[in-house]
Amino acid sequence: MFLEGFGRVVNAKAPEFPKGFTWLNTRKELRLSKLKGSVILLDFWTYCCGNCMHMVPVLERLGEKYRDMPVVIIGVHSAKFENEKKQENVLEAVKRYEITHPVVVDQEMKIWRSYGVSAWPTFVFIDPSGKIVAKKSGERDFSEFDTMIESMLGKAEREGTLAKKPIRIMRTPVTDKRTLSYPGKMSFSSDGKSFALSDSNHNRILIIDAGSGRIKQRIGGEKGLEDGSFDSARFYRPQGVLWLGENTIYVADTENHALRVIDLSLKEVKTLAGNGEKSDWQGYTYVPKEGENSELNSPWDLTYHNGSIIIAMAGLHQLWAYDIKSGLLYPFAGSGRENLFDGDYQSAEFAQPSGLWTQDGHLYVADSESSAIRSIDLKNRFVSTLAGHGLFVFGHGDGKLASATLQHPLGVFAEDGKVYIADTYNSAIRMIDLKKREVTTLVGKPGERSFCRFDDPDCDTLGLYEPSDVKAKGGVLYIVDTNNHLVRTFDLKEMVLGTMDIKE
Repeated sequence: MFLEGFGRVVNAKAPEFPKGFTWLNTRKELRLSKLKGSVILLDFWTYCCGNCMHMVPVLERLGEKYRDMPVVIIGVHSAKFENEKKQENVLEAVKRYEITHPVVVDQEMKIWRSYGVSAWPTFVFIDPSGKIVAKKSGERDFSEFDTMIESMLGKAEREGTLAKKPIRIMRTPVTDKRTLSYPGKMSFSSDGKSFALSDSNHNRILIIDAGSGRIKQRIGGEKGLEDGSFDSARFYRPQGVLWLGENTIYVADTENHALRVIDLSLKEVKTLAGNGEKSDWQGYTYVPKEGENSELNSPWDLTYHNGSIIIAMAGLHQLWAYDIKSGLLYPFAGSGRENLFDGDYQSAEFAQPSGLWTQDGHLYVADSESSAIRSIDLKNRFVSTLAGHGLFVFGHGDGKLASATLQHPLGVFAEDGKVYIADTYNSAIRMIDLKKREVTTLVGKPGERSFCRFDDPDCDTLGLYEPSDVKAKGGVLYIVDTNNHLVRTFDLKEMVLGTMDIKE
């Protein structure tokens, strides 16, 4: 993702961090002047950005390799969305993606501007004498960064500027004793009596009784990419789930970059597409590949159309299709360029599509980075925009579709002329009335405190906190309330928000 207009670094000396900023994963704020003698890698990121999140495993691997050497990795969180400026939300992102290095909350992009950054992610290398030696944007592989750090360490050692031992940064450990951990998406069984839920940070899929909230089946539970029985199978932060027929559940295994399938009758998990490696392919013209020989890129949600599983390929800004019968995988819609542009399948542009639903000949898309809801006419093969205005236009505005605004929606569901939206960064559930062509808010009011903690004495009602999905069943909306680690219910007649009691 790119943001122009901030200029470039003109001084080889690394600008000092401002005082008084919020720091995470460290018990005190850091100063470059106190880190002299160390190789420093700054990661300018924002947690909505898929490219940024792809780099987290690379940075963690570097941190592990150089943990006993004078190397310091620091995340500089410079927000795109208003919601991302709040330090409590950045903290949730740090916990969700299991980031262990220190992070400074650059709320007003002051550090961003001082370093002349213009894209997410951007990486700045600072040598032990405090000088900037390199600045790189975009996704990079481990070997490139590893080579750079090794070279900087060797040069500093020869010059006598390298510290004799690493800086010890004291961190506060995080414990997780919740039933759910950052749940992502849900899908109902055909009879509506149960639903599948991706319990993302527990790396598992749950089958839950829709009436009682009782967990009927646990599938997975450890990080990894392994097929097999429900006990031995492994996932890595799965998101989208799609329950087809009586015994088949498809899974968008997001951080494994894979499409998996669960057979409830055989109690087995199988990989249909993807090998754990992230695809860097771009474009629309593509020879269909057998799923087992293909690579995916952050599959985020799933839906069904005409014998195929449609995949929201968030990392490639496209929709892809997996033909169930042939096992072939190919681009379905989107050029691969990141933007908000309507047109036919090949020319249309998406921006990190993250939610899908098919209804009455249309495929609805929660296009997160453009803060838009897109509609695909499946008969005429044309993509149009229902609500949304572009990559850097967002907010919480109800009214006619032409003027209404959303903020990084991740979930979408449609029935009876209504499109329900998990408007994630507004911590709200919104609704599009297709006949009236207008947007209203069902849960969550703009400008008000959007969430509270169970132990917060100033809150008497637990609102939503970055919900990722919404589904309707029997006059009730079921909401995956991600950052509250809950499944919520909203009665459309009584207009009452409740909480399901999910029981192990």
